[in-house]
Amino acid sequence: MTSAGAYAHVNGLDLYYEQYGAGRPLIALHGGLLTIGLSFGALIPALAPTRRVVAAELQGHGHTADTDREFRVEHLAEDVLGLLDHLRIARADLFGFSLGGLVALQLALDHPDRVDHLALASVGCHPDGYHDEIRRPELHAGSTRMPTAREFEAMRDAYLATAPHPEHFEEFAAKASAAVDAFGGWPADALRGLAAPTLLIVGDHDLVRLEHAVEMYELVPDARLAVLPRTSHLGVAQRTDLLLPLLNGFLPGPDDRPPRSPETALTGHVRPGTMPG
Repeated sequence: MTSAGAYAHVNGLDLYYEQYGAGRPLIALHGGLLTIGLSFGALIPALAPTRRVVAAELQGHGHTADTDREFRVEHLAEDVLGLLDHLRIARADLFGFSLGGLVALQLALDHPDRVDHLALASVGCHPDGYHDEIRRPELHAGSTRMPTAREFEAMRDAYLATAPHPEHFEEFAAKASAAVDAFGGWPADALRGLAAPTLLIVGDHDLVRLEHAVEMYELVPDARLAVLPRTSHLGVAQRTDLLLPLLNGFLPGPDDRPPRSPETALTGHVRPGTMPG
């Protein structure tokens, strides 16, 4: 299956994206220091026969060059919103893994009129939601939850193969890790106000504490929770055997079109005054 890879100029950066299939749009957002291929290389071909899958590479990841702009989840969410505008997608379902899940959740909270269904894999809503060994660098070496040396090497190899400035890998990795570590998450009331039906997915050996996943499940009004057995953090995105039936059971079918808001129904595109690039 081939992809029409392209760039959308949004918010001062050229955001790389790929499209597969046709039908109801699903936006797929990868994990930190990963690419579309590393996060969803096996999953996208399984999803594309029944829907239009749009996968984006966030600021500094894969084909999308980093900029001098501060690396913040809020900015990344606005970039995805810009991509929706660029593609004239009024509303979409979102599937985000790890960093991509943080971005998807931020977008759903900031722009609920643009998100129909929200699937979040390996996502916590505040720093305490992660195991101590993840938040404390001195414990990384003994952790069985952190990416292995081989997995980290795969991230580096993918960056070197796709990035416009491959020599910046270590610099960008430090920048992105520091930004994620500093991210404060969202208050409980924000999650209680989440409008989109939400599927929460975690591995039983994930970076996210299982107790925290249950806490999020109880906060989000229309939530489902799935725990993948014998699955690490990076392993979650690779469990196509489990993810595919979960996503197909949760997301609307290919014939179900997202509702159009009154303004998009009249204008034919999103956000009056915005001309997608």
